[in-house]
Amino acid sequence: MMIMITGGSGSGKSSYAEDCITKISKNCKKYYIATMQVFDEEGKQRIERHKNMRSGKNFKTIEQPCNVENAIEKMDIKDPSKRTVLLECMSNLLANEMFSDETIQDRHMIMDKITDGIRQLKNEVRHLVIVTNNVFEDGTVYDDATMEYIKILGCINERLSEIADQVIEVVVGIPVILKEGM
Repeated sequence: MMIMITGGSGSGKSSYAEDCITKISKNCKKYYIATMQVFDEEGKQRIERHKNMRSGKNFKTIEQPCNVENAIEKMDIKDPSKRTVLLECMSNLLANEMFSDETIQDRHMIMDKITDGIRQLKNEVRHLVIVTNNVFEDGTVYDDATMEYIKILGCINERLSEIADQVIEVVVGIPVILKEGM
């Protein structure tokens, strides 16, 4: 099963995603695929806050800022039916992939790479919960690179919502079911 969870900054989506994966994991090993790269003190604080939220929930953390499919090789449980994964988060993964070189990567290449990586991951686990961000509603016009990033994240979210069994938006801590599956 694949569940996509979206929401704005501070919406409670991460906490909801952790609760969700904990409920569905039953007899499976829980993996947390962390995509954030730390560049400053604010980033360090955010990571610490998320680690504290996960404390005591028995996640094995895999740092995977790019090439998300490579996380499969880092899982110590080899039986896919015994693995559950929480991927946090799609917006960081996209930024890492898109801005990894001095030049912005091709839109279609990035979308295909990330979507293919998620499909590979989905095929190698029992449950996959993906956290993504809603960055589309502030009405601000940004520089070209940021606008391209926002467009690509929207396209990736659309692609992932098509293959997800459930899509949930968390608004002020309240889950709103957008797509109900399984």
